[in-house]
Amino acid sequence: MQKVTIGVTMIKSKYEPANIALFVDGPNMLRKEFSIDLRELKKRISKYGRIIIAKVFVNQFAPEKLIEAIINEGFEPKVVLASKEEEKNDVDVSLAVEAVEAILTKDIDILALATRDADFLPLIQKAKEYGKKVIVFGAEPGFSSSLKNSADIVEML
Repeated sequence: MQKVTIGVTMIKSKYEPANIALFVDGPNMLRKEFSIDLRELKKRISKYGRIIIAKVFVNQFAPEKLIEAIINEGFEPKVVLASKEEEKNDVDVSLAVEAVEAILTKDIDILALATRDADFLPLIQKAKEYGKKVIVFGAEPGFSSSLKNSADIVEML
């Protein structure tokens, strides 16, 4: 990549694909009833740019075979400790913290989330405040209408 300096402004002189941070809400999306294919997810998001961060958040109750499949598809598994009672809501805070960190400290143009969970609405709003495009990959039933209405792009899996 060549950059031309004009005063203090940097201008990209060649086309560069957008940098994407992809975060998957494992307990919400990687369920038998949805049959989500991580390879297909990566393929679909790649049309928007280059994936530089790809993480799947799961809890410690995730089967070893699932974690192995996550790794085999080129994602980084993030295993979060959870209590048995909160098995489904345990990864949200960890995912949101890492996503905000990516938005603020990495060269990210697009935040991509695979989730159905309305709890991520504040994350989407914060990403947009920082000028990031937001893509949400969801599934029915239970796909939050607030997510659908706040994302720049919505795709169903």
